[in-house]
Amino acid sequence: MKLFDTHAHLTDERFRDDLADVLERMREGGIARAVVVGDASDEGAAAAVLKLAAAHDPLYAALGVHPHDASRWETQVARRLEGYLARPKVMALGEIGLDFHYDFSPRDAQRAAFDAQLEMAHRLGKPCVLHIREAHGEAAELLAARHRAGTLPRCVMHCYSGSWESAKQYLGMGMYISFTGVITFKNAAKLVEVAQKMPIERLMIETDCPYMAPEPLRGRRNEPAHVAHTAARIAQLRGMTPEALAEAAFDNGSRFFGID
Repeated sequence: MKLFDTHAHLTDERFRDDLADVLERMREGGIARAVVVGDASDEGAAAAVLKLAAAHDPLYAALGVHPHDASRWETQVARRLEGYLARPKVMALGEIGLDFHYDFSPRDAQRAAFDAQLEMAHRLGKPCVLHIREAHGEAAELLAARHRAGTLPRCVMHCYSGSWESAKQYLGMGMYISFTGVITFKNAAKLVEVAQKMPIERLMIETDCPYMAPEPLRGRRNEPAHVAHTAARIAQLRGMTPEALAEAAFDNGSRFFGID
């Protein structure tokens, strides 16, 4: 199988001691591409993502200001982010959005940073990786307003955790939905419904590593090689072979990020 891990945090300190081994297991497991996601509000963190993507052909980058860090959003950060997005292997702006579970940044700051980054992505023609947690109602309203106005960039709902009803709203706006290893959990009934009902051409898969390890690896550090478990579970739910699901998800991810 040829797989695409569309969301990985490979510059996380948990990969510090064995990243070379992680990348080798990724290669051996058929993960032909991965997008490394990083924090544009931290120059050191962004530099690490850029360096890693530049050093390895299968790796690409996405940079943005996470809702947790939205209070850092300012003109200087915006200018720096726009510079990052001009680089050849930076394929998307993200992850960005709203997180009303932790509220690490004030909600008004989250809203402002989210909308400003959506506007930047629209202006630059870049896709967006969205992080929405316990804020689907408000996020859907904001995104729908942009969709009606013709200013909504291409978006994927990363690590989707919502219902089929919410998914239908996002799909109606032309968005993609990405699944992590959570789809393998026994209590993932909502996600099972989404994975079964959504159109295959909008489906993507990811690890969100080092988080969200799938069964039977739950509780361990996640890594790109483990995306095969997510692909196998979704294939089972849709009555497909793992190879066919992997091919579709690979093509979808490549199309979404604009990778030939």
